[in-house]
Amino acid sequence: MLGSSPHFSTNAFRVATYNIHKGVQGLGPARRLEIHNIGHAVEQLDADVVCLQEVRKVHRTEEKYFKNWPALAQADFLAPEGYEAIYKTNAITKHGEHGNALLSRWPVVTHQHEDMSEHRLEQRGLLHVELQVQERLVHVIVVHLGLIPASRVRQVLQLLTFIEREIPKQDALLVAGDFNDWGTRVGRMLQMANLKEWKQGRSLTYPSRLPLVQLDHVYARGLRPVGLMVPHGRIWRQMSDHLPLLAEFHFD
Repeated sequence: MLGSSPHFSTNAFRVATYNIHKGVQGLGPARRLEIHNIGHAVEQLDADVVCLQEVRKVHRTEEKYFKNWPALAQADFLAPEGYEAIYKTNAITKHGEHGNALLSRWPVVTHQHEDMSEHRLEQRGLLHVELQVQERLVHVIVVHLGLIPASRVRQVLQLLTFIEREIPKQDALLVAGDFNDWGTRVGRMLQMANLKEWKQGRSLTYPSRLPLVQLDHVYARGLRPVGLMVPHGRIWRQMSDHLPLLAEFHFD
């Protein structure tokens, strides 16, 4: 295990973010289905909230290729017992669709999706889920930003506009996902908007086999970051091109 779960015994709150690469690794005939291993990994993370990117709802070709392709959509398949799964499509392709998902052990109050696509070749979106965490409302936004730097800047501006419009200032907010940013510009923009993350030590998440950079982040407003970890080991390296990131927060 990665450590004991706080189960909100005092004021601790654990959030994981993980780009699962559609549950498949490799190319062509050598590709392998990793969604079953990812399911075990999600359970091992033991987070209160798990934010997922590149999640398949359906893929007709892969369903035929892999005999043990899950009958459920990937978000529902990955949800541990007692968790609620929320999924929204970002991209529709020739053979299926994929997007962002959130798995929560806390009750879901509302959820919505907003398109963030800059062009047809990079279909992106944000998933906003409102949770009831005991007596508190916690908003979680799951993002997967674009590969082009200028697109990411515009997407962050759209994200901040969405937050200003949709999230009450008194409510706790988490923004998690794959930010695809090899530099510091996106992080600086979010920090200027009072979104904070744990900064002590290095938390490299990409590429999984030899991590060089942290593309995956969890930012918060109304919660205080108190720790961050990235699990390592052979099994983690083979499941996706990203490693998961597990962040812990305390309520202010």
